[in-house]
Amino acid sequence: MIESFAIIVSLIAILYALWLKWSIQKADAGSDDMQEIAQAIEEGSRAYLKRQYKVVFVVAIAMAGFLAVFFDRMTAAGFLLGAVASALAGYVGMTTAVRANVRTAQAARAGVSSAFRLAFKGGAVTGFLVVGLGLLAVTGLWKFAESIPALVGLGFGGSLISVFARLGGGIFTKGADVGADLVGKVEAGIPEDDARNPAVIADNVGDNVGDDAGMAADLFETYVVTLVAAMILGVAIFGSIDAAVMYPLLLGSVSILASLAGAFAARMSPNGSIMGALYKALGVAVVLSAVLFVPVTQSVAVIPGNTASFDYFGAQKRIPATWTDMYYAALIGLAITVLMVLITEYYTSKRFRPVRSIADASHQGGAGTNVIMGLAVGMEAVVLPVIVIALGMLFAFGFFGLYGVAIASVAMLSLTGIVVAIDAFGPITDNAGGIAEMAGLPADVREVTDALDAVGNTTKAVTKGYAIGSAGLAALVLFAAYTKELAALGADAVFQLADPYVIIGIFFGASLPYLFGSLAMRAVGKAAGSIVEEVRRQFREIPGIMERAAKPDYARAVDIVTKAALRQMIAPALLPILVTIAVAFLFGAAGLAGLLIGVITSGLFVALSMTSGGAAWDNTKKFIEEGNYGGKGSPAHAAAVIGDTVGDPYKDTAGPAINPMIKVVNIVALLLAPFLVL
Repeated sequence: MIESFAIIVSLIAILYALWLKWSIQKADAGSDDMQEIAQAIEEGSRAYLKRQYKVVFVVAIAMAGFLAVFFDRMTAAGFLLGAVASALAGYVGMTTAVRANVRTAQAARAGVSSAFRLAFKGGAVTGFLVVGLGLLAVTGLWKFAESIPALVGLGFGGSLISVFARLGGGIFTKGADVGADLVGKVEAGIPEDDARNPAVIADNVGDNVGDDAGMAADLFETYVVTLVAAMILGVAIFGSIDAAVMYPLLLGSVSILASLAGAFAARMSPNGSIMGALYKALGVAVVLSAVLFVPVTQSVAVIPGNTASFDYFGAQKRIPATWTDMYYAALIGLAITVLMVLITEYYTSKRFRPVRSIADASHQGGAGTNVIMGLAVGMEAVVLPVIVIALGMLFAFGFFGLYGVAIASVAMLSLTGIVVAIDAFGPITDNAGGIAEMAGLPADVREVTDALDAVGNTTKAVTKGYAIGSAGLAALVLFAAYTKELAALGADAVFQLADPYVIIGIFFGASLPYLFGSLAMRAVGKAAGSIVEEVRRQFREIPGIMERAAKPDYARAVDIVTKAALRQMIAPALLPILVTIAVAFLFGAAGLAGLLIGVITSGLFVALSMTSGGAAWDNTKKFIEEGNYGGKGSPAHAAAVIGDTVGDPYKDTAGPAINPMIKVVNIVALLLAPFLVL
C-alpha cells in the first residue's frame, strides 16, 4: 500500500514536470535574433551532454559488469537504474532550461514578475523530475526486488554519474566562463555576454550543462542515497519491521505534495521581492510538510518492541518510544533546511556584511585584498552550518537514536523538489541576461534579467549548501550502515582512536577532498587556458570582430572546452573509488572506517567554504556593477572580476563535486564490507 502511494506520487511529480515543460514551449520565444542565439546555446548543450554521456556510458557498463561478477545481478541492475535515472533527470531538465532562457528574456519585456514566473517554471521542471524519478526508482526497485544490495547499487549508480556530471559540467562552465572573462572583460574591456566574445556561447552552454544538468544529477543522487541509507539502517536496526523501511518513502511522498503546493505559491507582484517570492514557495513547502508528517508518522507508529537502546546524556533510552519521537526527528530535518538556507543567503547575498566587506576590500586594496577577504568569508561561512548540522544530529539522535538521524536526513532531502526548482531558476536567468545582451534588447530588459540573475547566484549557493549539509547527515547514516553490516557479518565494528589503522584512514580520508578539489581546480585552469588562447586567436585573426563587422566562431570555442572538460573529468571522478578500494585492502575494516570519518569531516568543511566563498565573490562583482564603489570600469570592479574568476571554479566545480564524492566513498565502503571479514 505504501509503495503504491509513493509510486503514484512520484508519477504525479513527473507528469507535473512534463506539463510545465509543455507550457514553457507555448510561451513567446522572442525575435529571430534571440531565437538564433538560443538555438546555438541549445545545440552546444545537447552536443556536450551527448559526448559526456558516451564517455560515462562506457564507464557505467564496465562498472555494472564488475558488480555482476563480484556481487550479483541485482546490484548491477540497481546500479544501471540509478545511472540512467540520474542522467535522464539532468538531460530533460537541461533541455527545458535552454528553451526557457530565451522565453524568460522575452517575458522580461513585460516586467520582472512575468520573467520570474517563466524562469521558475523552467527550474521546477528539473526539481520535480529529480524527486519524481528518485522516489520512483527507489520505491519501484524495493517493491519488485526487496533487495538491499540492489538499493546500494542504485545509490552507487546515481553517485557515480553525479560525480562525472558535476565535474564535467563544472569544468566546462567555469573553463568557458573564466576564459571569456579574462580576455573579454579584463583584456578587451567589453561587457559580459558581449556577442563579440567568441567564448560567450560556450559560457552560456556551460550554465546549462553545469548548473542545471550537473546540479540535477547531484541532487538526484543525494536524494536517492539518503532514502537508501535510511532504509538500510531501518533494516539493520529493526530487522523485518516494514514500517522502518517504509517511513522514509512516506516522508518523501508527502513532501512532494507539499512542494507542489509551494511551486504554485511562487508568485510575485510587479514591485515585489524576487527572493521573497522564492522564500514563499519554500515556506509553504516546509509548513505543509510539517503538517503532513503528523498523520504519516502516526500511520507507521509505533515501531513495536524494545529493539534497541542507547545512552543519551547519561540516561538509557529505549527506541522506539512514541510516534512523537519520530516526528520530532523529522522536524529537525526541516529546521536544518531552513537554517542552512538562511545562513547561506547571509554569506552570499549582496544585502549583507560578508559580500559588502569583499566589495569594500576591492575598493580599498584592489585584487589582492579582494582575494584575501573572499577567502576569509569562505572560511567563516563554514562555522554556522557545521554548528547547525552537529546540533541537529545530536538532537535527532536524542529522539530516536541513529534511526532518528536517518529520519532527519530524509526529512531534509524530502524538500529537494522545491529546493532544486529554486536552484535551476539560476542558470535560466543567467542565460536570459546573456541573450538580452547579445540580441541588443533595451536596457530595461537587461535590468530585469540582472536582478533575477543576482538572486539566482544566491539560490545556486543555497542549494549547494543544502546538498552538502545533507551529505554530512547522510554520510553519518551510511557510516552507521557500514558498521552494522560488519557486525552482522561477525566482525568487530568498534573502532578505537588508539588504533593506528584508524588514524591512518582518517588522515587519508581528510586529504582526499583536498586532492580531489585540486584536480578539479587544475582542470578548470587548463580548460580556461585553452579558451583564452582561442579567444585571443580569433580577436587577432578574424578582422572586424570588435567593430561587429564579422562574427566570431562560437562553435570552435564550444568544441575546445568540450574536449578539455571530457578529458579532465576522468581522473578526479575515479579517484574516490580507487582510494577507497586501496585503503580497504591495505588497512582493513579499521582503516576504511577512519577513511569514512576523515572524508566526511574534511569534505564537509572544504565544500562549504568553496561554495559560499565563491558565491560571495560572484555577488561582490554584481554589487559593484550596480554602481557601488565606482561601478563598471572602476578599479574596484576590475578587482572584483579577478575575485570572481578565482571563485568560479570554487563554487561551481570543485566545491559541489565534493558532495557526491563523499557519498561514492561511503557506498563503495558498504559494498566492500563483506570482503573485509573473509
